[in-house]
Amino acid sequence: MVLRTLSAGVFALAGLIFWMSFDTAKGVDIRTDAPLLRLSDRIQEKSNQNADLETGLSGLRSEVDQLAHADSGVSDATRKRIDALSKAAGTTKLTGPAVAVTLNDAPANATPLIPGVPDPQPNDLVIHQQDLQAVVNALWAGGATGIQVMDQRLISTSAVRCVGNTLILQGRVYSPPYKITAVGDQAKLHKALDDSPAIQNYLQYVTAYGLGWKVEDSGRVTLPGYSGTVDLHYAKPVG
Repeated sequence: MVLRTLSAGVFALAGLIFWMSFDTAKGVDIRTDAPLLRLSDRIQEKSNQNADLETGLSGLRSEVDQLAHADSGVSDATRKRIDALSKAAGTTKLTGPAVAVTLNDAPANATPLIPGVPDPQPNDLVIHQQDLQAVVNALWAGGATGIQVMDQRLISTSAVRCVGNTLILQGRVYSPPYKITAVGDQAKLHKALDDSPAIQNYLQYVTAYGLGWKVEDSGRVTLPGYSGTVDLHYAKPVG
């Protein structure tokens, strides 16, 4: 009799647990990765939409600039000043000799390439936000007059951020390999890359585990002008 009572209690408790799980899930399998996959798809969808909007905005901006130049009512000196400021701000195209740096994840099954190095952890095999920032900062320090990350021009408010193993830049999502192109004096850009302690640290992982690193010179490239909004959303001017 006691055994029957205990068995009934166990079955009742199991039924309660299953009911609570069903009620929590609202009919959804709570042990599936499908929601994460759907979220990833949604992020990629928004990224594609942002890319299309940027293309349309760039075309409209070009038309506005042409109309403004045609009937602006400003002097030639003022117009030259405005054009110079636009160039410095990164909102117009920039052409010149360039250095391109490409970073890539190591193979998923990578093993140490030199003796005495411990087996890699997952974080040792992927590009991190600080790696990309190190390259961008070094190129700016080397006197770059303009920098493009993937297919987007950087401006003063651009933020190079990584979430997991993806780069999120100005509303768009990218996966490795990551290419960073800088226009400027090539010799100075190379020296800045060589002198960066953060890049030297990254190169240790390149040697140890096979992370991707490639530096190339380009005789003449044209960087696109930044076509997004330049409004500040989270910062306010002082005074």
